[in-house]
Formats: sequence, structure tokens, C-alpha cells
Amino acid sequence: MIIQENIPMSEHTSFKVGGPARYFIKAESVSDIKEAIAFANEHALPNYILGKGTNLLVSDSGYNGVIIQLGKFFSEITNLGNGKICAKGATPLARLARYTINEGLAGIHKLAGIPGSLGGAIYMNAGAYGQDVSQTCIEVESIDAAGNLHTRAAADCVFSYRHSIFQELATSENAETILSATFQLTPATELGKTAKDLESEMQECMTKRRNSQPLSMPNAGSTFKRLDVGAAETPTQIAPGYYIEQAGLKGYRIGGAEVSRVHANFIVNADHATAADIKSLSEHVQKIVAEKFGINLHREVILLGKF
Repeated sequence: MIIQENIPMSEHTSFKVGGPARYFIKAESVSDIKEAIAFANEHALPNYILGKGTNLLVSDSGYNGVIIQLGKFFSEITNLGNGKICAKGATPLARLARYTINEGLAGIHKLAGIPGSLGGAIYMNAGAYGQDVSQTCIEVESIDAAGNLHTRAAADCVFSYRHSIFQELATSENAETILSATFQLTPATELGKTAKDLESEMQECMTKRRNSQPLSMPNAGSTFKRLDVGAAETPTQIAPGYYIEQAGLKGYRIGGAEVSRVHANFIVNADHATAADIKSLSEHVQKIVAEKFGINLHREVILLGKF
């Protein structure tokens, strides 16, 4: 386990912004994670487990704590048979989705275009094009701040739209890191399909993503969560981008941060933006949409450090 100091977080986030982490540790085993947590506790510092940094905005002043990045050991995928797949927390979601296609298994193949790691996907219950990880996840293994291991059935993960129990735990002293997740997938043949059919469906989703999202500029994916409206029994979700666009905010800038001209629910680093630019722009969007439509947008992007 190598401990580095003052590592710029702009090098480890998809926004390409963020000041230095006081300490930066890459963990290659569960024992490394335990040691890193113990190191943080000994120095009375907070710790944050980093995946691909694709849904994260780190303060310009950095993070006065310990960043623990999961290494290659945590990116393994295992076919357990009978449609069950186990993947470790740092596995890129795109690689996991493609792996399941090659194995002829359906259920998460449409998620190939989502950036980030499996751990982040479980944490946020990531989804796209009618699929999300909670639909097929059956078990999650995690480790808490004291180094204790936990195994939860999906029902105990309290999954809902872009939510899991791990978000609630993150705000407490019982924060947990996702080590792995197991999925029960469906053989394509049981759906009357082939692996080639799954590949075609995945490619169709990828094409839609390329045509509708600002993939050429640094961003952290959707900035705001979808909105639930209607009766609790039959909720309807409305895309925040619709209201942001109707508010005339497409292309609006603060500093180097811009509301994407391609998709209004994306804030992009258009020209050497700072984290403060991005946060200020997100707050401006929230303010204008609330004034015009009486709707409160909630950020999907996680803020880390002092703003």
C-alpha cells in the first residue's frame, strides 16, 4: 500500500476539476482498505472511497482527508453459473455489461454506456434505457469504516430511483464501501434472443447516448435527478432537462462551466472551469427552474470537500 500526498483530484474525476487530496491511497486488497481506513482514523481525517470519479465534484481547495482508490484487484468478474455473475466494486460498468453480453446473459447489457465503476452504480442505483442495477442485483458485499464486512440481500439495500442504503450510510459514521455485487441475469435464449441480439440492443443504446449527450466535454453525467410526479401508486418521471431547456438555460455559463447545448441536464467543463463555477451554475439552474416552474431540482452529482 503506497500513501501519496497532495494528489490533484482533477486527475481522478470526469469533470477534470478539484484541488489536492491530503492523502491518496490505492488499495489492492481488502486488507489494504482496512489499513487505509485505520490510517485515516489515526490521523483523525475523513476518508472517501473513489471509483472512476464520474459522479463527483471535488472542491477547488481539495479534500482534507484520505482518498482510497480501489485498484485492479477490485475489477474482477466471475461467472458463477446458472446466470449468476459476481463483479468487484472497481469493475467499469461498461466492461461488466459487455462481459454479460459475451456470456449470453441479459439484464444489464443496456448499461454499457454508463461511465464509472460498479461500486458507484450500486451506490446510485444507476440505470438507463429501462434497466437499472437493482433489477438484477441479488447481493452486495461491503466494508464499513471499522473494517467489518457486510453481506446484504438486495432487499436490504433499500434500492429506489437513484438511491440505495449506501447513500444514507455515507452521511454517518457507518459509511460503507461496496466491494462486490452479485447479479441474477437471464440467458438470452430464454428470451428468444442470441448474444448478437443483446449486442445490437446495447449498440442501439450507445448510439442514442452519443447522439444526445455531450460526450466530447468533461462532465459528470446527469446533473439533476429525474422528478417523480403523479400519484404515489403510479408515479411518472419527468426529465429535468425539459424544464432547464424551457427556462432558456441551454448554453448558459458561469465562468468556464456551461449548461450543455446538447443536453440541458448536463453541466460541462467548457473552458477551464473551476469546481466553484460548476457548483454555482448548478445552483443558478435550481434557482431559475424553481422560480419559473415551482420545481425543486435535486443534484445527482456528489460534492466532496469544502465549498
